[in-house]
Amino acid sequence: MKIEHLEERVNDYKASIKTVVDKKTLWESTTKKLILNTLRNTAKSYNIGWKVQELNWIHNNEAVNIIFDSFPSDLIDCTNKIPAYQFIQGGALVFSQSYSGDVYIMVLLPYVEQLPIENNNIELGIFNPTEITAKLIIEKVDEFLKEMIKWEVPSYKTELGFQHK
Repeated sequence: MKIEHLEERVNDYKASIKTVVDKKTLWESTTKKLILNTLRNTAKSYNIGWKVQELNWIHNNEAVNIIFDSFPSDLIDCTNKIPAYQFIQGGALVFSQSYSGDVYIMVLLPYVEQLPIENNNIELGIFNPTEITAKLIIEKVDEFLKEMIKWEVPSYKTELGFQHK
């Protein structure tokens, strides 16, 4: 390979860096705000004990999530019937900006000490920031709620002392 052939690779590399910068710029200027506003409106419209958070983590990557933080107030009366009942916090839908500028969407399941940690997150997809719309965000909230329902009321016994065969 002659050194002249490297010019095309160098140009491709420069274009790839520009693509990442463009995605991160779009996240900062538009996508993050859209996610925050859509999730905040959802949390306000459906008061089921969740809250919206803005996160900054590993190497300047940012995330927005909606997380179950408290027990739904309109269900408090039913917990009085079982005094030992304990609400398990956690369970989050996370929209995280990856190092490449794409948006990684995942569900984090609540952490319970007695249960194995394996499979405590579920990937819902990786999207270019241009693909993130209010409709997509609501669809992912819907998927998140379906996963949380499966976690709360599994179709088979997963608690300690039960064996799934």
